[in-house]
Amino acid sequence: MIMAKNNLKYQSPGINEETRFEKLHTVTFENSNEASLLIAREICDLIKSKQEKKKNCVIGFATGSSPTKVYQEIIRIHKEESLSFFNVIAFNLDEYYPIEKDDNNSYHHFMNENLFDHIDIPKENINIPSGEISEKEINKFCSSYEKKIDENGGIDIQLLGIGRTGHIGFNEPGSHFNSTTRLITLDHTTRFDASKSFNGIENVPSKALTMGIRTIFNAKRIIIMAWGIQKSHIVKKSVENNIKSLIPTTYLQNHKNTTLVLDKECSSELTRFKTPWLVGPCDWSDVMKRKAIVWLCEITEKSILKLTDEDYNKNGLSDLLALEGSSYELNIKMFNHFQNTISGWPGGKPDSDDSTRPERKNPNPKRVLIFSPHPDDDVISMGGTFDRLVSQGHEVHIAYQASGNVAVSNHDALKFIEVSVDMFSADSNSKIKSMIKELKNKKPDKIDSPEVRQLKGFIRKREAIAATRYIGIPDSNTHFMNLPFYETGRIKKNPASKKDVLITASLIAKIKPHQIYAAGDLEDPHGTHKVCLDIVIEALESLKGEKFIKDCWLWLYRGAWLEWDIHEIDMAVPMSPAQVLRKRKAIFFHQTQKDGVMFQGQDLREFWVRAEERNNETAEKYKKMGLAEYAAIESFKRHYY
Repeated sequence: MIMAKNNLKYQSPGINEETRFEKLHTVTFENSNEASLLIAREICDLIKSKQEKKKNCVIGFATGSSPTKVYQEIIRIHKEESLSFFNVIAFNLDEYYPIEKDDNNSYHHFMNENLFDHIDIPKENINIPSGEISEKEINKFCSSYEKKIDENGGIDIQLLGIGRTGHIGFNEPGSHFNSTTRLITLDHTTRFDASKSFNGIENVPSKALTMGIRTIFNAKRIIIMAWGIQKSHIVKKSVENNIKSLIPTTYLQNHKNTTLVLDKECSSELTRFKTPWLVGPCDWSDVMKRKAIVWLCEITEKSILKLTDEDYNKNGLSDLLALEGSSYELNIKMFNHFQNTISGWPGGKPDSDDSTRPERKNPNPKRVLIFSPHPDDDVISMGGTFDRLVSQGHEVHIAYQASGNVAVSNHDALKFIEVSVDMFSADSNSKIKSMIKELKNKKPDKIDSPEVRQLKGFIRKREAIAATRYIGIPDSNTHFMNLPFYETGRIKKNPASKKDVLITASLIAKIKPHQIYAAGDLEDPHGTHKVCLDIVIEALESLKGEKFIKDCWLWLYRGAWLEWDIHEIDMAVPMSPAQVLRKRKAIFFHQTQKDGVMFQGQDLREFWVRAEERNNETAEKYKKMGLAEYAAIESFKRHYY
């Protein structure tokens, strides 16, 4: 039901039955790249049309991860299609306060790095709120910012992201519709979401300068971008709820030329995608049938085999019932499917009938290659399955794709290096002295030196080896890839390159695995997990001519951030209470990622806690559907390449 559009032209929401729950024009794409290209094209087409009319084009620019691909495409169009930006007048939405312009986290720095330094826009045409002005000057500055927008004829097209609180710009929940450019106190959630870039919430400014709701609303054209499953819930509220100040995005429901652009993951909570049978005829694929049955079990609080014809008919599933004949037949069919996903033999059970099992019995034993984006994702996401594969005699290899060095705090690194000093009297070493000085005095916005990055990488490496030894993996089967795209020393990474793919393909070709496990945790579509998965898939594509690749199955795990929905699961590996405890201990070996972890994401639980509770939740969902009861379940989805 994902709709690939060739344009973003505004349409009134709710004009057809499929969108009857929606109050904001919404367009969904398979991925954010596809959507970003069209957004960039619309902006550039507007600039060109204004040039033909000898008029300026006033653009409101946004910051954050959402528009980065848009800006990359704008730069490409400028360079390859010779589009000039001489007639563009730019007004940025917001800026942290206080903050210096050359701070790596300032929006001045962001816009210059990601766009302005690469196009021919006149410097005098760039307007960004200043985080350096004194508090006495703020009101005057804000008034002049509004006046300058008006003097230039208003904003022709405004680009927006959407925050997890529903904020646009930095207009936090409770912002008034008539608000204009002003100083605002940031919501805790907003600061928390920014803490990754600032190396801790304590370093995130508590205030910001932002265009107001009225300022944004007055734009002639508004495009909102939202990518990734982490924003799916606020998107649903923004699109399907009534207008209210607690969700500022809803104000734009009354704008006559606003389009919300989503990727597949971000649209997943909208009614037409989550429960399409409620808005019209449904394409009843096997996956959709499973999705509907899981949903029906949840809302009726019944197990699969207790569902009745009345349950189906009363909840919009009469078409499915008519297709399948009766609830009795459909219930048994669905029960058998979910039952057959459960397997305590993730590498296949030897000497058994494997016709209904998720994995083949042969060959046995198998060569298994587990890709882990960071040195801990393996045990957090599939520690029980990892342990099971080893205990069942398979040749298991683990490959850590990125060093994870940026996730080691300065105080942890200092602790480790000072232990070596105490042990070996190494304080005479000038290199060590220099690292100690750097770690004691480094400011949050400064990049680690190569030596410190290496130290932090070694710390993560040894933690990982301690965990794999505990599980029973020989050191020779533990591989540290240190993919180049990651090694920037900054939160922002480089795009994946052919070198990353070649390193990955070489390792796969060397091991010749029968099974590959890789992270399908795609909460952040621009994050490391997504990049690492894309690299694995591209490497596998490059090896398709190899004989061994035909017998290599790819299994995707989640768990660090999200879990697979029940209807998506192809293999569910149950865990006993004892196995849950072994998994917990394996996670504990990653000491720097346990207490006060730097990049915890939106889930405030420690990694071992969230892993256990999610594994327990999966087991509980299976139980509620009338299946066997387990202490915990790790889940996997097979990917066909």
